[in-house]
Amino acid sequence: MEGILGAGLTERDRLFADAVADHAVYLLDPEGRISSWNDSAARFTGYGAEEIIGADFSRFFTEEDRAAGLPAAILAEAEATGRHEAEGWRLRKDGSRVLSLGVLDAIRDREGRLVGFAKVTRDMRAWRRVQDALLESERRFRLLVQGVTDYAIFMLDTEGRISSWNAGAERIKGYSPAEAIGSHFSRFYTAEDRRTNLPARALATAIRTGRFEGEGWRLRRDGSRFWASVAIQPVRDEDGRLIGFAKVTRDMTERRRAQQALEESERRFRLLVQGVTDYAIFMLDLDGRVSNWNAGAERIKGYSAEEVVGQHFSRFWTEEDREAGLPGRALVIAAGEGRFECEGWRVRKDGTRFWASVIIDPIREDGRLVGFAKVTRDITERRAAQQTLDEMREQLAQSQRLEAVGQLTGGVAHDFNNLLQIITGGLRLIERRIPKEALQAGEIIASVRQAAARGADLTRQLLAFSRRLPMRTEAIRTAERVREAAALAARSLRGDIRIEVDVPDRLWTVMVDPTQFELALLNVAINARDAMPQGGLLRFEAENVTLDDVRGGLEGDFVAVRVADTGTGIPRELLERVMEPFFTTKPVGQGTGLGLSQAYGFAKQSGGTLGIESELGRGTTVTFTLPASLAAVPVPLGGATAAAARGPSLRVLVVEDEPAVARLAVGLLQDAGHRATAVADPVEALALLERSAAHLDLVFADALLPGAMSGTDLAREIRTRWPRLPVLLATGCAEAEAEGETVPVIRRPYTEAELSRAVAEAVRGAAAG
Repeated sequence: MEGILGAGLTERDRLFADAVADHAVYLLDPEGRISSWNDSAARFTGYGAEEIIGADFSRFFTEEDRAAGLPAAILAEAEATGRHEAEGWRLRKDGSRVLSLGVLDAIRDREGRLVGFAKVTRDMRAWRRVQDALLESERRFRLLVQGVTDYAIFMLDTEGRISSWNAGAERIKGYSPAEAIGSHFSRFYTAEDRRTNLPARALATAIRTGRFEGEGWRLRRDGSRFWASVAIQPVRDEDGRLIGFAKVTRDMTERRRAQQALEESERRFRLLVQGVTDYAIFMLDLDGRVSNWNAGAERIKGYSAEEVVGQHFSRFWTEEDREAGLPGRALVIAAGEGRFECEGWRVRKDGTRFWASVIIDPIREDGRLVGFAKVTRDITERRAAQQTLDEMREQLAQSQRLEAVGQLTGGVAHDFNNLLQIITGGLRLIERRIPKEALQAGEIIASVRQAAARGADLTRQLLAFSRRLPMRTEAIRTAERVREAAALAARSLRGDIRIEVDVPDRLWTVMVDPTQFELALLNVAINARDAMPQGGLLRFEAENVTLDDVRGGLEGDFVAVRVADTGTGIPRELLERVMEPFFTTKPVGQGTGLGLSQAYGFAKQSGGTLGIESELGRGTTVTFTLPASLAAVPVPLGGATAAAARGPSLRVLVVEDEPAVARLAVGLLQDAGHRATAVADPVEALALLERSAAHLDLVFADALLPGAMSGTDLAREIRTRWPRLPVLLATGCAEAEAEGETVPVIRRPYTEAELSRAVAEAVRGAAAG
């Protein structure tokens, strides 16, 4: 060492010192003067060897460091401790500053005496830049990790204890860094996972394979569970030694719910398609081969999935459709137009045909055609129903033609009733004015009155035929009505049909609409006539019966009225349908299908029922079962009774557009002791009422007056403006019958006694109201 300090560095030492390019290496004597200088020192400081050897090393220190005595302090510390190391700013020859790391070692001889110092200085600017970049990178990485909130990113030590904790971990798991760091990561696992030692197995897998991945339930701080996606990777140092684990956890609960919802939706859709049995729903590939098959397809077509999947769908088409190339055209149309839809015959596995509604839709994926969806429905029954409906429409058209005839009949009957009213009223007035000695005239009048009464009966039948009479029930003598219906039927039958009537006088009364009753019996008789084209026997009979038919709902006293024929009979399979509206076995134009339905409806509306028994070739029996009534049959007013019904003299306003009918009404009212005045229309009547309504006791008006205001409209107006003034309507039809609940109605033709009774009831009703 003495040689080194005294004579300088050896050649070998000099070569070594010059080779250290990044370090300034030089020697100092005990006083701090420079005694050697290498090339790196010259490059680092800018001084050549000839300039610096012998100079004090303090010249490299800044002014403030020299003022603080730093160079001497460094020498003293190195002498005392053997070494001094520090960073600081040093000066170059050009006065610029450079950050350097300096190491000063004391050099001693064998006896331990200080002989100098070895000084090594390194330029730390590049290293500092690298270190700053590293620190910045670490800072940015920490900010990145801490800024991630969708992922829990944290470190574990080799034992699985948490050593770092980001904001995402705090948000997802609910623990703050202070609560989490230092605890074992197994706290996030469920009890069942901890029992199976899953946390330790996860770390072992990460060590063995370099990574652990999995999904499962994890726990938050509040005890709630979330579905997590977990990744664990081992962290090793430069020597490959394990120093911990990096763990990333993502909350996948919402995605799992969405996935489960999608899977559930797909499952339900599969169950829906498979559960549909009314529709054949299946898929076809691009060539038309069946790729799946639902339960409805199996039920409708008869093939199991094993039999048909992979087969071409044309096997379900008829032979003639296949020869015409319809299956292939259907797919072409579906692909080109977006849909194919049709109806036609299809073939089941057993060879039977069914009428099908078919829809084929193309299935595309990313715009590319990948197959077809096919839906087939068996509508054989619907097609049959449609055909039946078409037949019924034709029958309805026939019925509507008859309805038009009925409406014409009703109008004619109304006018005919007016004529009958003139005849009967005139006869009554003439009868009063002819001396009783003129017996022959009296007999003629009686004959004419009888004919008028029969005409009234005929008009009631016409109105019933036209269905312009509502149901007006009253107690009737059943035996008399049945005999009258039989007599009426006799006039409508051919001479080769005999009629027998077996009706006892002791029959109970029934509460029915007499006109509808006669019409029902007449309808049954006409059906019987048509069933006996070669003639035969038509029998009317009746009896009292007491029933206890719990199942049929008939219990108590009834009257059974039977109409039996010896005709062709009705097939058993049609017996349940013959009472359906518009059902008939007769050719078009020879029956409406309404006769028996009217009879059945009448019986049910009257509280009873209608039964039919028939045998082919042996005839038919129709039985009306009608509830007996305890009501007494009303006695017609006449003689003293009619006189008693007249009551006090009334002032009556008659509103009638037919002058002859008006005159007769006024005459009948005057003969009954009333004072009557007639006007021709409602407008004139209202004008008179405005002047003298207080001087009138009753308004007697025709229900079907022509013009803008009918008699029923007039009645409503009077009820509104003069509510205490009684109104009585006269009608030969049924348009005013609906007013009967609030306005009394008398039906033409009426007698003097019927008119007197109706006037008295109208006045009493208004007084009671």
